[in-house]
Amino acid sequence: MPTRAFILIETQVGRANQVVQALRSLPGVKTADVVTGSFDVIVLIEVDTMSAMAELVTGQMQGIRGVLRTITCVAAG
Repeated sequence: MPTRAFILIETQVGRANQVVQALRSLPGVKTADVVTGSFDVIVLIEVDTMSAMAELVTGQMQGIRGVLRTITCVAAG
């Protein structure tokens, strides 16, 4: 059963749309949307393992130009 998580992302001012476009090209990303509130982008990912999740978030998402901070919320059920 795949592991799902929501990733909350804070971006540099004016970079949210570019970050979303980059995120949508990553394998494992199901949705990526600009939102209002404390964070600028919310992403739904689905991967096979927790280590794959860690690689996707820390190895790929956090390296996208404009990403300042991420918070990973793993789905519990």
